[in-house]
Amino acid sequence: MFKKQSRVSLLPNHFVIILLLIFALAPLIILGFNSLKSTAEVAQNPLGPPRVVQIQNYAEAWRVGEYNVTMRNSLYLVIGTVVATLLMGGLASYSLARLLPPGADLFMLYMLIASSLPIWLFLVPLFILWRTLGLINNLFGLMLIYTALNAPFSIFLLRSYMVQLPVDFEDAARVDGANELQVFTKVVLPLSWPGFLTVGLVVALGVWNEFQVALIFMSDPKLFPVTTSYYKFTTRFSQDWSLTSAAAMMMIFPVLVIFLALQRRFIDGLTQGGLKV
Repeated sequence: MFKKQSRVSLLPNHFVIILLLIFALAPLIILGFNSLKSTAEVAQNPLGPPRVVQIQNYAEAWRVGEYNVTMRNSLYLVIGTVVATLLMGGLASYSLARLLPPGADLFMLYMLIASSLPIWLFLVPLFILWRTLGLINNLFGLMLIYTALNAPFSIFLLRSYMVQLPVDFEDAARVDGANELQVFTKVVLPLSWPGFLTVGLVVALGVWNEFQVALIFMSDPKLFPVTTSYYKFTTRFSQDWSLTSAAAMMMIFPVLVIFLALQRRFIDGLTQGGLKV
């Protein structure tokens, strides 16, 4: 009887979850359907599955949108930003969690305030500075901005992760003659890898999906990341819904694959890293 009551009491929860799932997946499914239709069929049947599959839409969108160039640019930005953010965030987090330099609390307060301010406050002076330095239309310059934007998050999460680690392993390594860099690379880094994986995944997805900063700092089509290229693509082919849908699916697909493959590690890393700050 109690089992029946518990099942009945869970029905509203299941209904809400199913409803949210429908709202989340329906746009993606419709987008996938429309990417496989002709433009005429999209106009006649915008919500249903394709009657005749037009797989050539993907090849055409890849060619016209120059996805071989834009995806390479986005991949360069993702890899460079993730490496720089993890390197800087890891070293800074270890210093704040273990070495406790003077002013560590003030630094964390500064990072908290800085991370809460919108990027739009800094865009005009940053654009002037980047133009003076010759970093406009420069993938390295854009990577520097992305690294700075993601640094506070990486430091907060990795520091909270390292604070929870027992110091016994580090003390034992120091007794064996290891210096601080060796302690970090040989002891702390292997124990903190779920946190590094989480930060890397969040940063990678954020850089891949970022649009506004890239639109302002990039005007050369050969240097566009995939999101900015897609924006220009949609303005050029605004009436061709089948082609724009195929282009959108190609932009979304890498994100879906990476997140679905690493979602368990991602959730574990956020949960463990958020236990203590």
